[in-house]
Amino acid sequence: MSDAPQWFQRAQSTPYEQGVTVVDGVPIRYLEWGDQRQPGLVLIHGGAAHAHWWTFLAPMFAEDWHVVALDLSGHGDSGRRTEYSHEAWAAEVLAVMDAARFPGPPVLVGHSLGGLVTIQTASDYGNRLAGAVIVDTPVRRPDPESEEGARGRAFRSPGTYPDLETALSHFRLIPPQPSQHQFIIDHIARHSLHETEEGWTWKFDPRLFKHALISLRDQLASVKCRVALFRGEYSVTVPEDTASYMYELMDRNAPVITIPDAHHHLILDQPLAFVAALRTLLADWAHSIPHRRSLAGR
Repeated sequence: MSDAPQWFQRAQSTPYEQGVTVVDGVPIRYLEWGDQRQPGLVLIHGGAAHAHWWTFLAPMFAEDWHVVALDLSGHGDSGRRTEYSHEAWAAEVLAVMDAARFPGPPVLVGHSLGGLVTIQTASDYGNRLAGAVIVDTPVRRPDPESEEGARGRAFRSPGTYPDLETALSHFRLIPPQPSQHQFIIDHIARHSLHETEEGWTWKFDPRLFKHALISLRDQLASVKCRVALFRGEYSVTVPEDTASYMYELMDRNAPVITIPDAHHHLILDQPLAFVAALRTLLADWAHSIPHRRSLAGR
């Protein structure tokens, strides 16, 4: 990746620790950056993704945060389950939080399906969190990976390929979108694959998306900690009307931040703009008193 910019190369050369915790008999892998005495920041990937979607961003928070990125069950290098649910994934997030030994409640940041896991965790265990950041995750419609897994072909029958280069050539973003940073695509694609006896194939469990597509409307409305929504300017997943609906569910008491010139995968489109926006939000939360959210009638 010699053609990648210096910021990306610096991030990739930053060392990290690897850990594992077991939740209901399933090993959950995670990566860590920074000083364990710093406040916790937990990064949660999208559907069919993995912790390495964050490895080029996480080091840019490590000076002020103890950063952890996990592989949810059925993803990356974590184990698989016979059935998956948002509640089970939320329990995995809690287990990783405990394993990381944060000095206080952490902030969760979840993209796409990871945003749904963030909402579920913040609804069920909000008293254990300092905040929750939902990144281009719709509430009203299914997340794009689950929608594709239930109705499309991309995730139901993942291919097996004779060599790594052939497999890499089949990597696609869901939903489809332009990609201007091929060095990032190459990075996440390489970490999405593993070699089996039959050949190279994707790490995610194709059964991931067989669980029912549900809306987390009630969970978002009952989040018990600070919450914010990030969206891409050109996102087909969280267009302006969906963002407005979510703002209403969040009791009009949460920032909705649009990343310019970005689509659904905004952490790939505009990584530095995303880092700057998230740093600003976290700094504000660290130096302000949260408004009490009304849960009346929820």
